[in-house]
Amino acid sequence: MEVAIIGGGIAGLTMAIALKRANIPFVIYEATKEIKPVGAGIAIANNAMQVYRHLGVADKLSDKGTRISNVLLTDFSLNILDHTDLTPFEQQYKLANVAIHRSQLHQVLLGELETADILLDKRLEEITCNNEGLYQLAFKDGSKATHKFIIGADGLRSQVRQHIFGEKPLRDAKQVCWRGVLDFELPQKYEHVALEGWGRGKRFGFVKLEEHVVYWYYLVNESIYKEGSPLDSYLSGCDPMVRKMILDTPSASIFRDKIYDLPLLDEWYKDKVALIGDAAHASTPNLGQGACQAIEDVYVISKLLERYSLEESLAKFTAIRRYKAHMIVCESWKLGKVAQFSNPLLAGMRNTVFKMLPASLKKKQLVAMFELQKV
Repeated sequence: MEVAIIGGGIAGLTMAIALKRANIPFVIYEATKEIKPVGAGIAIANNAMQVYRHLGVADKLSDKGTRISNVLLTDFSLNILDHTDLTPFEQQYKLANVAIHRSQLHQVLLGELETADILLDKRLEEITCNNEGLYQLAFKDGSKATHKFIIGADGLRSQVRQHIFGEKPLRDAKQVCWRGVLDFELPQKYEHVALEGWGRGKRFGFVKLEEHVVYWYYLVNESIYKEGSPLDSYLSGCDPMVRKMILDTPSASIFRDKIYDLPLLDEWYKDKVALIGDAAHASTPNLGQGACQAIEDVYVISKLLERYSLEESLAKFTAIRRYKAHMIVCESWKLGKVAQFSNPLLAGMRNTVFKMLPASLKKKQLVAMFELQKV
C-alpha cells in the first residue's frame, strides 16, 4: 500500500475517503482495539459540511444529526448576551451546521470504507527509513509495515509528529472540561440552538443531537479544580435546568479532560510525511473548529490531488492551510481565556462588551471561518 494513515479518528477516516476517491491505495492504522468515539457530541460547522458535500457524505450526516441555525451566548443564568443567526449562511451554502453524536459521525465515515482498509490495535512505536526511501513502521504488537507515504492523523500527542518533526511541548490552557450525553427534553426555544453560558471561572454549553438526546459540556479553571471532587461541587450558580441536565447524566456517559493546544508549527510536511488535524494544529475547543480544521486539511489535499501527484499535493498543502488554521488556534485560545474570567469586575465588563458586539463584526468572523480556501 502506498499510504499509511496513522489514526482512525475523524481526520484519518476523512482522509481515507478522499484517497479512496482519488484511487490512491492506503491503510489506516488505529491504536485502539476498536474505533470508539470519545467526547460524546460534536458540531460540524458549515465549512466542514461543505467538505463532506465534496466527499459525498453531507446528506448522510445531516440525516443523522440536528441542524444548528442559531448560536446563543448567555450568562450563567441563561440571560442572553449575544445571538448569532446562521440562516444566512445556510441559504448561501445550501448547508447547515450540524450537531451529531460522534458515534453517528464515525458510522457514516466508516460506511464509506472497507473493513480491510483499517487495522486496529496498531500502536505506533517506531518509524525508520530504509535505503530505498521507504518508511518502515513498527507497532507495539510486534508487527511491521512498509509504506512510501505517511499521513499523521494521530491527534494532539501525535507519534508521527514526535518521530519525524521532533518533540513539541503542548500548551496547557489550565482548564478542566467534562462532556456528557443524556436523554433530555429541551424546551422548544432551544431547538436548533447551540448555547454557551459564561460564569466566573466556569462555563457550560449544550445542544440537541437528536430527538430527546442532548450533548453538554462544562469547564472550570484549574485553579478551582480539586482532583477527586465530584462534578456537582462545581455547579454553584449554574442555571437549574443545566444543573439537572448534568446531574441526570449517568457517570459512564461523562468524559473529563484537561484542555491543551499545540504551539504553532510552520511546516506539516517533511520527506513524504504529512501531519493533518490536531497532529499539525491542535486548537482549544472554544470555536468548535478543531475537527472542522482537520476536515479542511483533507479538502485542500483532495483538491490538490485533482492537479498534482500525491507527493506534490502533500508538499503544497501547508502553505495553503497554515494561515487559517493558525488563526483558528490563536482566536480560540484568546476566546477561551476571556470566557473563563474569574474576576467579577472583568467578567461583568466582558458580558457588557459581548452584548454590544456589532453584527458586522460577527459576520466578518463567520465568513472567515466558513469560507473554504481556494486551491
